[in-house]
Amino acid sequence: MLARRIIPCLDCDLGVPGGRVVKGIEFKQIRYAGIPWELAGKYYEDGADEIVFLDITASAERRETMTSVIKKTSRSVFVPLAVGGGISSVEQAREVFNAGADKITLNTSALKRPELISEIAEKYGNQAVVLAIDAKRRFNIEEGRKVVQTEKGPCWFECSYYGGRQFTGIDAIAWAKRAVSLGAGEILLTSMDRDGTYEGFDIPLTDTVSKIVNVPVIASGGSASPDHMLEVFEKTNASAALAASIFHFGEWTVGSVKSYLKERGVNVRI
Repeated sequence: MLARRIIPCLDCDLGVPGGRVVKGIEFKQIRYAGIPWELAGKYYEDGADEIVFLDITASAERRETMTSVIKKTSRSVFVPLAVGGGISSVEQAREVFNAGADKITLNTSALKRPELISEIAEKYGNQAVVLAIDAKRRFNIEEGRKVVQTEKGPCWFECSYYGGRQFTGIDAIAWAKRAVSLGAGEILLTSMDRDGTYEGFDIPLTDTVSKIVNVPVIASGGSASPDHMLEVFEKTNASAALAASIFHFGEWTVGSVKSYLKERGVNVRI
């Protein structure tokens, strides 16, 4: 098996001068975490396999994403950078790639116009297109939904967009499968119910999606410790674990997480 990846995520609010990294709980209760390029440099030096930048207010505020931040970061950070937020055209994707990004992530724009996935994949390759899914558990089971068994009973997962501010009625499991057929080369799968809660990854959601698609799946939302990353790697086919709070606020370092996983038999790059 390929090495499992550990990926810090920088949720960026660029609606303020210079930009800032923030972190919330279930997409709310936002608090300040640092300066984007400074945190990225720290994580690169500590052994991060990739770094994800998400401009969490770009789509909601109808503005373009963070090319200036990526330019600053790419001068001294030499691991893959995935960038998302406000990218709604091939032209905007080109600007982000030219700024130094290796991948772009699509969420709101892809849900509104799915053919955008194909358009960018045809020009830059499937490996450069990451579909971001922000999924929320729903227990009102309706016909045609992909039902997933969880510790709280059967549910389905609904896609949200605009940074979790609005819901779409779209089944997240079905959307993941369709997006891959359109050209998405990777899935960034965030459980809104677990985001920032420190309760661990949503194993039923991650397991279901990672089994139905033939592309890498990044587990996101809820990690509080290396134990949670170990659990998601042991119980699902996720190829990467993404975390924010535990790195931003100094609870764990990327290096210490990797050492912990390595000692327990997980194939990670040290």
